[in-house]
Parts: sequence; structure tokens; C-alpha cells
Amino acid sequence: MTTTGTVSLERRLDDPTGVTVLVNGVPSSHLDLVDPTRLEFEYMQQMAAVLDRTAGPGAALRAVHLGAAGCTMARYVDATRPGSHQLAVELDAALAELVRTWFDLPRSPALRIRAGDARAELERRPDASADVVIRDVFAGDTTPGHVRTVEFTAQVARVLVPGGVYLANCADRPPLAEARAEVATLRAVFRDVIAIAEPGQLKGRRYGNVVLAGTDREGLLGSAELARTIRSLPAPTRVLHGAELASFVGDARPLRDG
Repeated sequence: MTTTGTVSLERRLDDPTGVTVLVNGVPSSHLDLVDPTRLEFEYMQQMAAVLDRTAGPGAALRAVHLGAAGCTMARYVDATRPGSHQLAVELDAALAELVRTWFDLPRSPALRIRAGDARAELERRPDASADVVIRDVFAGDTTPGHVRTVEFTAQVARVLVPGGVYLANCADRPPLAEARAEVATLRAVFRDVIAIAEPGQLKGRRYGNVVLAGTDREGLLGSAELARTIRSLPAPTRVLHGAELASFVGDARPLRDG
């Protein structure tokens, strides 16, 4: 039992070094206990492709993870960018303690884990104090509304340094109304936005993850290099940017508090 429900670990015979963390029965994280750079979940591979271009190779980052679970992305950043300082916010205090016990996570100040609400903790962060903010917050299979609005996203932008990057995991089902509204929300705050997902998911054929990224830095998200990297991922993946992204959004309106 945890503060908000249950957590369990799943192992597979064909994956001897891997473990999946299930929160309330929903797969929440996958970790390779030997290789922290191995990312099993496709949406995490997509996030990593953006992260790898956020700063020069191996350069340390200041990262805020909203929704920690097994801290898979925090382990990835620590392994690929030594010297990074990271904060992971997890609503479930007991889960935060358990993952520290179960897994060989980086210690403070490399990685601090704080129990609390994602939005409340973000609002306490100083201006221009993070290079990257990653949102992977879920209640069951949906993202709580208070971390999806223009007002929340403006707080993300405030915490980011100029040119910093916001990454958000948006899970949605056909007809992707929530994903379209979230893209509209990011476009109301950031100068440049992309959406990344498997082609069938972007066409609204099934439930799945859409990775959203926003920044005020020109030339990062729309670069041909990033598009090539994402296309080369193991699963077929598309990047929507510019006119394609505008067409995807259609007449969806930004989400607002209240």
C-alpha cells in the first residue's frame, strides 16, 4: 500500500534486468536496473530525443520532473549528463520513499525527491531556475486538469530559463480532443511547439501517449536533425510542427483554470 493506493513491481523472464512499476495496476515506469539509458516506454524514448538536443553533449542540466514514479527519466539524465541537478515531485509520499529503497537512484543534490502536488511545488520554484520541466502526472490513465491549463503552463515558462524546454506526456483516446486542447494550450504560452506520437495515435485510432514539447528557443523543435532522430526510433513515430500542428489542433481552444 502507498499513500494514494497500491504499487507493485513486475519482472519478465525475457527482460532479466528490467522492472515495471505499476501504480494502482497501471504501468507507470520501466527501469533497466543495469543500464539507466535504456528506455522501454516509447514516449520516454521520444522525450529523450528532445532532451539530448536541449544542451551540448554531456552538458549538465537543471531538471524538474513533475510526476516521479520510478524516476526513469531522472536516471537517464543523470547517466547521460553527469553533474545535473534534478528535482522529482511525487504526490504519493510512500511511493517516493519506496523507490528510493528499491532502486539505485542518484542521491541529493544530483536528485532530490519531494512529496507534494505537482502544481503547488512548481509554483514554489524560483524564476529561471530550470533548463527542463517534464510533466508525467497521472491519476489513473488521465492527467489532472490543474496541470494542463494556460495558467499552469505559464508557471512552467516562468520557472524555465530563456530557451528552456517543457516536455509533457499527454495520454488520450480518439478523437484526441484532450491532446488537441493541450497543444492549443502550449501554443498560447510558448513560441514553438511540437507533438510527437505513433502515426496511428495521431490519427485518433487508439488510446496512447502524445508527447508535447514547448520552448521559446528558435530552431530546436523544428530542426531536421530532431525530426530524423525521432523517425529513427524503434517504433514508427511522427513529429507535427508548424502547419501540420496547426491542422491537428483545428478549432481546439486552450484550457484555462476554472
